[in-house]
Amino acid sequence: MTLDTSPAELGVDALWPLCLALVRARREGTAFSDEAHGAGALHWQQGGGGWTLGRGWDAQAREIFALLKPVLDRQAGSAPWVVGQLGQSLDGCIATRSGDANYINGQEVLTHLHRLRALSDAVLVGAATAAIDNPQLTTRRVAGEHPVRVLLDPGLRLPAGLRVFTDGQAPTLLACDASVQAQAAQQVGAQRVLAVPGLVEPGGGLRLRPLLDALAQRGLRVLFVEGGGVTVSRFVQQGCLDRLHLSIAPLVIGGGRPGLALPGGTPLRDCARPAGRVYRFGDDILWDLDLRAAAG
Repeated sequence: MTLDTSPAELGVDALWPLCLALVRARREGTAFSDEAHGAGALHWQQGGGGWTLGRGWDAQAREIFALLKPVLDRQAGSAPWVVGQLGQSLDGCIATRSGDANYINGQEVLTHLHRLRALSDAVLVGAATAAIDNPQLTTRRVAGEHPVRVLLDPGLRLPAGLRVFTDGQAPTLLACDASVQAQAAQQVGAQRVLAVPGLVEPGGGLRLRPLLDALAQRGLRVLFVEGGGVTVSRFVQQGCLDRLHLSIAPLVIGGGRPGLALPGGTPLRDCARPAGRVYRFGDDILWDLDLRAAAG
């Protein structure tokens, strides 16, 4: 009998500290050293190839790395880059009619969302999602630093008693138009106000590009838009979303709140067909969609 003496392949538990080290180097503007984290574990490919895994990783680690690679490839000082997510039912609903969305997707997808938070500089949700869910937006399911939490609230509807304003776990910003900066400061404190000139158009619509520029000025260049459907749809409509992770659960809600809502009337032959890959998370299917390539 011959014993198998080949070294065991590395898994996700070994991969995740490398991911966090890459993000730390990006935020600090320093070079990533594979010598400190296992020589040959990662390689940087010039010419747009980005990071690649070396030998010795198992199939699950390689799959997770492929899904996270677009975030990990971001470099210090690069242009703003945005990844969004929606979790929906088979019939395209992200919540029931009353707003109940806990939990459409399973535990594996929730862990993935916390990984995205840990790899991003900031996580953003719209005012409606913040009011209904009262989320924490932390990385409590995985190792890693909490991102800066951003609430998009141009109408100043959110109460100061939300957990993100009171738990002290991570910095929190309320994003509003510069014209209501003083009022926002009275509600949540001046240090928590991100006043964005030109965020609100004269007709009441939102312009998201100035928001991305304002976040970048604070060093928050990798943004995770976690919801809700209206907010993610606005980012898509304005060409401000580079990547979309769309998680589909084996669930039929019927008459619930829709996910993406985009202008209609486009002939089928002209509709966007973004390049994408499919990943399995328990009973859920996650589509990783490259919207920037589709726009190109």
